[in-house]
This record gives sequence, structure tokens and C-alpha cells, in this order.
Amino acid sequence: MIPQMATLDPTFCRLRQERLRDLMAAQGVEAFLTTHRHHIHWATGHWHSQPLTSVALLVFREGPTILVLPDEPDSPPLADRVLSYSAQKVCTLIEDMDAASAAVLAPHLVSFQEAIGVAGAVAPPFLAALSHPPLNVTTAFQRLRRLKDPDEIRALRRCIAATDAVYEEARRLLVPGLTEIALFAALQAAATIAAGEPLSGWGNDFQCGSPGGPPRHRPAKSSEIAVLDIGVGIQGYRSDLCRSFVVGSAPSQAQQEAHSRVVSVLQEVEDRLRPGVSCRDLFNFAKSRLDGWEGGAFFHHLGHGIGLDAHEVPRLNPQWNDTLASGDVIAVEPGIYREDLRAGLRLEQNYLITPDGAERLSHYPLDL
Repeated sequence: MIPQMATLDPTFCRLRQERLRDLMAAQGVEAFLTTHRHHIHWATGHWHSQPLTSVALLVFREGPTILVLPDEPDSPPLADRVLSYSAQKVCTLIEDMDAASAAVLAPHLVSFQEAIGVAGAVAPPFLAALSHPPLNVTTAFQRLRRLKDPDEIRALRRCIAATDAVYEEARRLLVPGLTEIALFAALQAAATIAAGEPLSGWGNDFQCGSPGGPPRHRPAKSSEIAVLDIGVGIQGYRSDLCRSFVVGSAPSQAQQEAHSRVVSVLQEVEDRLRPGVSCRDLFNFAKSRLDGWEGGAFFHHLGHGIGLDAHEVPRLNPQWNDTLASGDVIAVEPGIYREDLRAGLRLEQNYLITPDGAERLSHYPLDL
């Protein structure tokens, strides 16, 4: 079991709130509102472990931070005020949680003379209390979050360590005849036990003989490849790693040659990671080394940022023109797919971009 992670460092939570206020000034909004428990953890250090109940955070550009919870927190969050509402009656949850949460926050929402910024979906009862339509600052907020503080790196390392436990279990269990859904359930259990608490996120690809997808009631077959692209979420933060294992036999010569090619490209990309590098150029490099090699295909992105969302800034994708920056945490996932490989393989590592290069955060073996 991985040791329990301490609450996010209040010093860094305070710094993140100040960066958020800088974003509000740049966007021309008086306040910022979110009802996403991951965002609330990032800003205040409070992890709301019960997803069935409503929470909200209101940060004034020039004023207090107000947190709305169904109960008083066990430990003090980094918020100037904590408002509470009743989420249950004799242990039965009430029918309109968002309305109850919004009601206690409404007196602080009605007085704004300008729009406030919101990130992600905000429930109608909160919006009804506003005198002006809100400004969606989701994209700007995600860009703000790309710089990961040291306490966030610790949180991500914990997620990655839990993913290692998942791959150990996959190696132990993966034999011909095991259904993908049974593998999915066993791996989720392994991740939960390793984390020592309920997961805040879980996915992504669990298919055998396929480039990826959700688990099916399909038994694994000997000699095909299981592409296991796993994201383990703990207290809002999330890893994203992929390993590919041959089911029940030694790799074929074609599988081993393709694996060596992907490992080589992954290392070549790793060697190029540093601030200022074009993510589009990294993608184009990997594509030139993989797509069409020995008749195979590389048809997806090369990677993306990770943190509180499965996909964050920056994007290693030709549809964007992002550039790596110090403080980014990214997933890099080259792959190659061909029918005789049954059906292909993908390998993925997580990296922290540092001022002079990159630190690989993931270390589980890449072997087939």
C-alpha cells in the first residue's frame, strides 16, 4: 500500500489562489466560481471524498475565498470562510443538492456588478443567483494549472506508484481465456488497494488484440497483445501510462521488432524534451519514425499534459501549436499498429519538464 498523501501544502495552495486572482484580473472578472472537487482540492487543499454531494468554491479577485461544503471539514482548508448546508435527512440524501449548496452561496453572488469567471460545468442554481451571465474561463484556467507545484508533483508520483502496482497485477493475471472485463475489475481492485482509498479516476484502455478501448466480455487469446493504457486517479490527480503485454507466449519476431522500434522512438523523444521545444515538432518527429514503418501505422497523438484532468495542456498534437515549459507534466505515448502484430502496441511514460530538460517520473519496465 502506498502511504497516505498529506493534504496539499497550504503554502502552495495560497500561491495557486494568487495565480488564480492574476487570471481574474487578466480576464476582467470580479470572482471565480467552480463546483469541481478536483479544482477545489487544487486551490484549498480540501479533498471532498464524497462525490454524491455538492461543493463549491468562490474566489474574489479582491476579497475572500469562500468554500461551500455539506459538513464541516475534518481539517481546516485554505479558505477564508467555510459555509455549510444540510445534504441529508436522517442519512437520506436530499433531492436537489446543488440548490441547497447554491442557496448558502447566493448572498455572495447577487452583488457582482460584472461577470464572474466559471470553469467547467456549473449547475443552474448557481447561475440563477448571478446578476450577469458568467464568463467561461475553462481554457485559461487549464493553462494556468499547467505549472505544477512540488506538492502536486508528489501527488502525481503517488498516482504513478499505484499504476506500477496495476501492471504487476496485470502481468500476474494475463493468460489466455481471461476476459477483458475480469481483468479490468482485478486491476481496479489492485489500484484501489495500492492507493489505500477510493479512486477519484480510473481508465482508460483494456482491450486485447486491439489498439485500445473499454473492456469487453471477450477472452484474451494467446499471442495477441493487451494494450493497457491506465490512468489512476487519487484525490483528483491522475497518472496516464501505457504498457503492452503479449498474452500467454513469448513475443513473435515481428512483435519484438516493433517493440524495439517504439522503445527507440520513445527514448529519442525523451532526449528532446526541454522547455521551448515545439510539441508539434515532437509529434512530427515521432510520426516520421513510426507511421509506415514496416507497413505499420501511428494514427493518434503523441501525448498531452496530465494533472487534474486526463488530458491537459500542453498537447503533443499537430492540431495545436503548444510549446513545452518548465513545470509541465506530460504523458508521451508512441505506438505502432499492424494486423500481424495482433494488433499493435503502445508505450507511455510520464515526465516533468525541468528548466534544463526532463525528469522521467515513471519507471515500470517496458518489456512485452
